[in-house]
Amino acid sequence: YICPLCCLPIALPEDEHSMLEPCCSKMVCNGCNLASDERGMGDMCPFCRTPTPDNDAALLALVRKRVDARDPKATQMLACAYYHGSYGLPLDIPRAIELWTEAAHLGDLEAHYKLGYRYYEGEGVKKDVARGVKHWQYAAMQGHPESRDNLECCEYLNGNDELAVRHLMISAKMGD
Repeated sequence: YICPLCCLPIALPEDEHSMLEPCCSKMVCNGCNLASDERGMGDMCPFCRTPTPDNDAALLALVRKRVDARDPKATQMLACAYYHGSYGLPLDIPRAIELWTEAAHLGDLEAHYKLGYRYYEGEGVKKDVARGVKHWQYAAMQGHPESRDNLECCEYLNGNDELAVRHLMISAKMGD
């Protein structure tokens, strides 16, 4: 994960060290956000200079515009909003699953991770461990550390200690 402004790697976990901008769906590091605030640009996106929405309806309008443009990060963000019932949206788990599936088809690794968890645990969908593990495997092969960690746990629980240690070592090298 690289900040589009300073081109430096974003430390893991990415959610703690960066912020998703709803207007352009870019993950901007906390350092660039701070620099933007210090330059008096706190009320606009540091990447695209779009004014920051001041309410949930305006934020959702920006996100939906990005979803209509088939942006995987925005689709994943909207799915999370439906799943948690945030930003004034009703709690709608089937809609969240549908949006995560779309985001996964568009290539979002976080969507694969979340779908993997939902299928593995049977949350909001019929429990399908194999399908959940497939989502985690895809995300892990593309470099998603939490998916790799979940694969390690699955292998350990299945008694495949050697493969579990391999997953753990790869995850540790990734910084998770």
